[in-house]
Amino acid sequence: MLIALNKPYGVLCQFSDADGRRTLADFVTQKDVYPAGRLDHDSEGLLLLTDDGRLAHRLTDPKHKQPKTYLVQVDGQVTDDAVAALRRGVVLNDGPTLPAGAEHAVEPDWLWPRDPPVRFRKLIPTSWLRITLREGRNRQVRRMTAAVGFPTLRLIRERIGPHALDGLPPGETRVIPL
Repeated sequence: MLIALNKPYGVLCQFSDADGRRTLADFVTQKDVYPAGRLDHDSEGLLLLTDDGRLAHRLTDPKHKQPKTYLVQVDGQVTDDAVAALRRGVVLNDGPTLPAGAEHAVEPDWLWPRDPPVRFRKLIPTSWLRITLREGRNRQVRRMTAAVGFPTLRLIRERIGPHALDGLPPGETRVIPL
């Protein structure tokens, strides 16, 4: 079984939490499935869950090179130089990243409002990027955008390999036929 969840902001990628925070159990009713990968508490978007360990491994192991695509709102007006640096790969504190797919993007018309909203600062614009990675380090997209001078404000995973959000509302699941 493979399930797509549009993980809302503020939800932990686990099924229980001793501190009472929102978890996957608040949204996923299917039993005996586990996340194939993670999204941070403050990230949103596509999370795949499965009951098949081999499938989970194929989806998450970097040697299988499943591209993951993110829509990223950043602080400031992203420059072409910053996009070019992301495409080449940037040096983080744990070493250089692989080159990333990176391009300017516009806020899509299908995007849902975030709760709580992203901070608004009248004199500092925001802009959007679409970034595709083939590796998965901890908070990598956020660290990469910060490394090129544009801190991430909002991060939404749109796609993992051939699987996409495709209009799935936040907090909702969809079974993906295998």
